[in-house]
Amino acid sequence: MNESQAYLNKTDEELVILILKEKEVYRYLIQRYGGKLKRYIIRLSGVSQEDAEDILQEVFIKTYRKLNDFDRKLKFSSWVYRITYNETVTYLRKRSRKPRTFNFEINAFMLDALKAGLDIEKDYDRKNLSENVSKIMNELGGKYKEVLVLRYIEDKDYEEISDILKKPIGTVATLLKRAKEQFKKEMEKNNYLLREYV
Repeated sequence: MNESQAYLNKTDEELVILILKEKEVYRYLIQRYGGKLKRYIIRLSGVSQEDAEDILQEVFIKTYRKLNDFDRKLKFSSWVYRITYNETVTYLRKRSRKPRTFNFEINAFMLDALKAGLDIEKDYDRKNLSENVSKIMNELGGKYKEVLVLRYIEDKDYEEISDILKKPIGTVATLLKRAKEQFKKEMEKNNYLLREYV
């Protein structure tokens, strides 16, 4: 096994310990999380690829600077997602005067995860369902969108969502319940409109 493979087989927490001794090891965490976090930023905010890369760069700078403060009792993934969430919100606040259009694109895997998690009716054809889900996710309020993305697309459990959003698990459960209700209500409304005008 070469040195690179040895690093790739280490846990996040093991890599953090190594990075504190050898800063070059940080690139393995960047490789591990770069793609995931960039997709999360885009799903959460609807920013362009270039803007997502700018946010991601800030995330990795901030993460590196704060590695000494990382609480090893937490999961590293929750911690880095929390930093990413904060950086994305900060970026959006700075741009708040500029109009934003969200483009929540959905792939087959995401659609299946949302269908199962939100118990969406089975009688939609796949294309129609994909368009409706994308439209609703784009229009959902931020707090509902973020919990749905974390739970059903990023596949985070309640404890991780709680760590990322810094909200009690009970609040996360309530937000998810309300988000699902809101989502279903919008889905029913869209289905009704579709039946009326088709």
